[in-house]
Amino acid sequence: MSPRSAATHAARTVARGAGAPLWQQVHDDLLRRVEAGAFTDAFPGELALVEEYQVSRHTVREALRRLRSAGVVRGERGRTSRLSEPAEIDQPLGTLYSLFSSVTAAGQQQHSVVRTLDLRADGVVAGRLGLEESSPLLYLERLRMASDRPLAVDRVWLPAELARPLLDADFSTTALYQELAARCGVRLTGGSEHIRAVIPTPAERSLLEMPDGVAAFAIERSGFAGERPVEWRHTLVRGDRFAVSAEFSGRTGYQLVANG
Repeated sequence: MSPRSAATHAARTVARGAGAPLWQQVHDDLLRRVEAGAFTDAFPGELALVEEYQVSRHTVREALRRLRSAGVVRGERGRTSRLSEPAEIDQPLGTLYSLFSSVTAAGQQQHSVVRTLDLRADGVVAGRLGLEESSPLLYLERLRMASDRPLAVDRVWLPAELARPLLDADFSTTALYQELAARCGVRLTGGSEHIRAVIPTPAERSLLEMPDGVAAFAIERSGFAGERPVEWRHTLVRGDRFAVSAEFSGRTGYQLVANG
């Protein structure tokens, strides 16, 4: 199809005077085309879209802004938009998962840079674990890597009376839950998580080598062994490399299951 015929075809999809604003019509048509597999080589620039849809640059910019907000395309001021790459690691909601296992299941090599492993007191975290404020806690902080690229900053607190043997573990290449079971005889049976989108601090963005304009997930987890809380975890994970998913039906609501 020639550029002229493509522009004519696209212009017919924008109906002036219709109920939906022009930016919405451009947005919806671009989204439909992305979902149909278009723009795999390159995403058109603003001027090309203005010509193709026969609308103003302001209209195109608003459509692109909405696509960027939804994570469909990426782009910065003064740079051409491009399709967002799919998340490399997709984690199902509602499962007791290990980030170690999730990275491995995605076919990527994983390792961690252990930034801190010690015993300390933290009154706030101790309270979350149902302990006295002065209770000693084992604290583990790791920079999690997937295929030699930073993925997440992981911070974990556990009661020292249970987890003290972990001080001798090498967490650069092993999973916390594996070591917790082998060295301490403690196996997590459940818990709860709170996941929210955040803007990383400059220090966190530098540590995770995150491009400008990319947000992150903050994941807070309480882990239980039976009825006892044994883990409090805060993980900051790159939003462009990690996703969460859930399955549901109209009859039963959300059915949260693990992949595979």
